[in-house]
Amino acid sequence: MSLPNHSNQPQNPEEQPVQADRLAPEERPRPQIRLTLPDTKPVVTYSIMALTILVFIAQLATQTLLGWDIPVEIGVKFNPLIDAGEYWRLIAPVLLHGDILHIGFNMYALYILGTELERFYGHGRFLLLYLSGGFAGGVASYLLTPAPSLGASTATFGLLAAYGILGYRNKQVFGPQAQRIVRNVLQVAAINFLFGLSPGIDNWGHLGGAIGGGLVAWFGGPEFRFAGTMLELHLENKRSPDQFLLIFFTVAAMFGFAAIWLGGAS
Repeated sequence: MSLPNHSNQPQNPEEQPVQADRLAPEERPRPQIRLTLPDTKPVVTYSIMALTILVFIAQLATQTLLGWDIPVEIGVKFNPLIDAGEYWRLIAPVLLHGDILHIGFNMYALYILGTELERFYGHGRFLLLYLSGGFAGGVASYLLTPAPSLGASTATFGLLAAYGILGYRNKQVFGPQAQRIVRNVLQVAAINFLFGLSPGIDNWGHLGGAIGGGLVAWFGGPEFRFAGTMLELHLENKRSPDQFLLIFFTVAAMFGFAAIWLGGAS
């Protein structure tokens, strides 16, 4: 008598096939959702860094060869010369630095913040965001302190504020990462303002930069929503480029008029 052939039947009860609809909801396989994030290369960030470093090299070269720092003489924030009509000194200081530690710290901050923000803002809007912080910081420094000042920290404080706002305004999209962004921004800002209590640090410029960049980011920065199919999602900005430009020029005009009228009155 021949025995029945069980070679094709699983011998272990654990190997028995299970229908998906018999599994508990938490045990059922879930489809993999693919989210495509912006992949913008930070070419503006690297370009600003390269230009700033070249200007610093020019500072060192003119100091060594001529005995005086020509770029600083041309662009440092110096109130009497701004009063005389040299308004470029409200923005030119973002390219100038006092020493290697000064430029190193600011370029590190620009690298960390810029590479993140440029991918979400895009090249042109990120450049305007950087300039808005630098200009607003220069105006605040001009209006609130007579001391000469220079450095990219006005612009990087604008980026710092914009980075925090990006996380806060998009917390439903970024999820838990949004809280980490806001927490890191607050910690970095607190540390920098504490360092700013040291003599020679222009905290008014830092504050102005944060306000200028923050206003542009709050009213014109990206507000993302999910778009695409359920399995292939991407981020779509609900705000148009025109809205960003309108906010940028409004903020720039506001600080510009403040510099002209309040500065002239003082």
